[in-house]
Amino acid sequence: QVQLVEAGGGLVQAGDSLTLSCRYTGMSSSHTLGWFRQAPGKDREFVSAYRWNGGRTYYADSVKGRFTISRDNAKNTVYLQMNSLKPEDTAIYYCAAGRPILSSLRYDSSYGSWGQGTQVTVSS
Repeated sequence: QVQLVEAGGGLVQAGDSLTLSCRYTGMSSSHTLGWFRQAPGKDREFVSAYRWNGGRTYYADSVKGRFTISRDNAKNTVYLQMNSLKPEDTAIYYCAAGRPILSSLRYDSSYGSWGQGTQVTVSS
């Protein structure tokens, strides 16, 4: 059974950087770990994903070039490095695990295990 624990959220200013972490247990080579976020009054949206098999990474257009997802096998942790943060990045960030097919990895319904979420607030 997959378990996920996020950490690293906080309050930063526009232009700052922040790194979120997602410590996992129970992941297998068939899993994908995704990051999603939900801003107040908005639907949860895809941010980034890391596929265990092959290590490929995926990003939403809104964060491409600013965010980087990476995995540290020794620490059982996936990181989301967020640079050049903008006020519109303000949201609760969740990591999630699942076995989505490639065409579905941007959909939250493709993930069955979720962390508790961590708040990121970017002030202007």
